[in-house]
Amino acid sequence: MTKFLLIVHVLAAIIAIGPVTVAASAFPPAARRAAAEPDSGDALGTVRNLHRICRVYAAVGVVVPVFGFATAGSMQVLGDAWLIVSIVLTALAAGILALLILPGQSAVLEDLGAVASARLAMYTGMFNLLWATVTVLMIVRPGSTTGA
Repeated sequence: MTKFLLIVHVLAAIIAIGPVTVAASAFPPAARRAAAEPDSGDALGTVRNLHRICRVYAAVGVVVPVFGFATAGSMQVLGDAWLIVSIVLTALAAGILALLILPGQSAVLEDLGAVASARLAMYTGMFNLLWATVTVLMIVRPGSTTGA
């Protein structure tokens, strides 16, 4: 059962979090292009699609920690420091996405003339760095007996 839970957890992370990190990173430059070309429907369509990808995959991403907790419980590592740090960093990343990135993208879509893409890019960078750190912790797992 542990292997199944781990497989679902890893697949969910790849399928859900990967698109959010890419789409969120692509959003600020796409928004700048759309603001520079206000008559271009393609540029605005791209920005809308990137925001939709972020929203949808953020919702799907809830599966990642659900199966993460199930996997950790099955592996009996819920009290390990590396996992607790990963949980805290995941919560921070989710908070940045839900409270800063998605509302920031919505604000940009409301008024392309007031693009705050530098701040939005910074939040996206923080989000991506947190996920990269969690990924490294999940692979290295300090104290792991796998030898990896």
